[in-house]
Amino acid sequence: MTHRDLSYDRFCDEVTVQTGRLREALAGADLQARVPTCPEWTLRDLAVHVGGATRWMNEIVRSRASAEVPDEAVPHFVGPTAEEGPKALDAWLAEGAEAAAEALREAGPGRKMWTWSWDQSSSFWARRLTQEVLVHRADACIAAGVPFAADAELASDAVDEWLEIVAYVQRVRPTDSAAELRGGGRTLHLHATDVAPGVRGEWLIELTETGFEVREEHVGDATVELRGPMTELMLAFYRRLPVTGDEVEVRGDRALLDFWLERATFG
Repeated sequence: MTHRDLSYDRFCDEVTVQTGRLREALAGADLQARVPTCPEWTLRDLAVHVGGATRWMNEIVRSRASAEVPDEAVPHFVGPTAEEGPKALDAWLAEGAEAAAEALREAGPGRKMWTWSWDQSSSFWARRLTQEVLVHRADACIAAGVPFAADAELASDAVDEWLEIVAYVQRVRPTDSAAELRGGGRTLHLHATDVAPGVRGEWLIELTETGFEVREEHVGDATVELRGPMTELMLAFYRRLPVTGDEVEVRGDRALLDFWLERATFG
């Protein structure tokens, strides 16, 4: 399944589009600069992570894997050395994205294969890889000090996918911090202030005794509301943008929003 009007082919295309924009953010940047939103990484570490993840997913799709593929079984997983320079890193990123997109197109949507998720098919990987690169492109832009903007449809789908992932983790990993996102009938309302008709821009997240439920509706009395332009809303929800700045607005119980953001994670 894909979200709304975002087709499988669109996700395949975005794998290379978003990688291309990531490469643009990296061009001329100091690859040893720290990434504030992923403080354990330099910009080069981030690029190597994205390139390795792309090749890993490509190998799963290409081989129609029925089990998880170990990193050491993935061709060219590690990538060029720092001594080989930025041009080699850039070429490696581009080649990996093109190969992954080609493998996804060749597989087609719904092709059965291993994933770590609720959807054991190529459709999961097409969407996941697109959103992986989109969010890490934001990380790269923040570190490099260059502007970041996301297509509203992709940013909206990123919020949708993140909610699906957190709900899945809550179901299958009872010891994960996501398991604490329950109880009390409290509600979080996400409101994008600039989306066009046909693009989802509102989410009502209700904490229940068994987990949480998500509905698309506007409410005026949520426990807490996070609102702002779609790109900034997505970044704040992914903890890439502080909710204390001017880009997004918090109305209501900020402690509940903090509670969510601290626990809506996995891995």
